[in-house]
Amino acid sequence: MQYRELGNTGLLVSEIGMGCEGFFEKDCTMAKELFDLAEREGINYFDLYASDPELRKAVGNALSGRREKFIIQSHICSVWKNGQYLRTRNLAEVKAGFAEMLDLLQTDYIDVGMIHYCDAEKDWKEIVDNGILDYARELKAKGQIRHIGLSSHNPVVALKAIESDSIEVLMFSVNPVYDLQPPTENVDDLWADDVYRNTYTNMDPDRQRLYEVCQSKGVGITVMKCFAGGDLLSAELSPAGAALTPTQCIHYCLTRPAVATVLCGAHSTEQLMESIAYETASDTERDYAAAFASFPKISWNGHCMYCSHCAPCPVRISVADVTKFLNLAISNGAVPETVREHYKVLEAHASDCVECGACESRCPFGVAIRKNMRKAVEVFGY
Repeated sequence: MQYRELGNTGLLVSEIGMGCEGFFEKDCTMAKELFDLAEREGINYFDLYASDPELRKAVGNALSGRREKFIIQSHICSVWKNGQYLRTRNLAEVKAGFAEMLDLLQTDYIDVGMIHYCDAEKDWKEIVDNGILDYARELKAKGQIRHIGLSSHNPVVALKAIESDSIEVLMFSVNPVYDLQPPTENVDDLWADDVYRNTYTNMDPDRQRLYEVCQSKGVGITVMKCFAGGDLLSAELSPAGAALTPTQCIHYCLTRPAVATVLCGAHSTEQLMESIAYETASDTERDYAAAFASFPKISWNGHCMYCSHCAPCPVRISVADVTKFLNLAISNGAVPETVREHYKVLEAHASDCVECGACESRCPFGVAIRKNMRKAVEVFGY
């Protein structure tokens, strides 16, 4: 298992994490089976958005005796009321729900306290105005949560929260079809059939900017909806008109800026092993570029996907890295110090480009790489 830094939190998290949907299986006894497998395979990060007390109790029991081996991302504002899940912004309900969560999980702290499900600008305002954000800060000051997070499906709202400098971790829906969609306050739009009737070209700029701002600010992204609810794994159901493998979906997410871990949904140990297999997959098995280039309903023409098909460069430029740092600088309107330093330590720089065009001949997406190299020299100075 490979591990990544979760933004600036100081946490090292496994590239493959666990979503919590499968914990419900077999009257919640699946929770222990999945945690046993996770421990054996080196998974140390999981998400717990669900508020069902029986599920939380099962997770607490599964963690018993090994709490320190796992990094918990659990949700503030997800509560259980009248026998069902509720997203609430009522501060009294939030406080009671958090206290109950700690008790059921048999712990006195949560590593990432995730403010739950914020997809509308008015909702973010309510989180601020109703004291929810202040409560999260209070919990952090007490050590009951170590880092403040936010979960969202809307890049405009998420970016507004990130730019407030209040959020350290973002849980966001990332996959190659959702990344085409413009911002919406209705999450159902992301998987509605009618939005995919036309051919889409290139990533939505708001999503691209969100990932790049998170990277430049040191906000770690934890990925939900990697498989689009399983649709991307089926040629019949996929909005792209063709199927991807779990390994290709995971690799796409892990090559986006700021992404630290992919929270893979699994309803059995076999399904979780399919995701864990990413760690031993070959470069060919991970490669999503050829599949993307052949999708009948989607085109990424002209857009760098950081797939590294441009390599090898005869003068050893890491074209994908230079392009990523260039995009980060452009999205910030200046060169952040961290981006400048990362660019500086590259083995070769854009100014070393001899404009042979070999990279462009290999790019599946027709990116104007030589033009990007000239732009990078202009932005970075060499």
